[in-house]
Amino acid sequence: MSTTSPDKTPTAKRPTAGFQIPVARNIVEFGLIIAWWLCVLWLVSQFETVGIWASLLVILGCWMKSVFFGTENMNQLYDAARSDLSHHRFLLLMAINMIQMILSFAFDFHLLYTIDRHSFLGIDSQAPFGVALFDFFYLSTLNFSFFGYSEILPQTVVAKIVNLTEIVLAFVTVIFLLSDFVSLKESLRKS
Repeated sequence: MSTTSPDKTPTAKRPTAGFQIPVARNIVEFGLIIAWWLCVLWLVSQFETVGIWASLLVILGCWMKSVFFGTENMNQLYDAARSDLSHHRFLLLMAINMIQMILSFAFDFHLLYTIDRHSFLGIDSQAPFGVALFDFFYLSTLNFSFFGYSEILPQTVVAKIVNLTEIVLAFVTVIFLLSDFVSLKESLRKS
């Protein structure tokens, strides 16, 4: 859409500055994701034997974060479309959100592995802390990118539930949100 300048020559419509990428909010969200992981990790370390309650806590946290991520992504999609945010800035915003989701699920996988070393096939049960954490970041990235291949496989029902939750969230985020941005933006312009 274009407007007319005072000398009657058409000019391109500039995006409004109504929506900015919330840097401080994203930093806080990264901090909360890490804090949740560290708190559950600490809680699990306080018990010699961990019952099913710890796995259920991970699932509950995973689902709560998934609802938050889905809601936040949807709200940011509409805010960005209404404010006519440029496509490349919207992709940057979604990339930040995707990194948060990937990191969050990597931590959930790591927690499940800490609770039960047999939760995943393809992870050495004697793997050092950092190696195991990287392996779960790798698994989470593959899940989120729909790559479809990994030598790390969930083995317990709980691990499969968390793995499936990430795949569904990734599908909704990529297929419905990212692909819908341009069409939503166009429909809001017409109305």
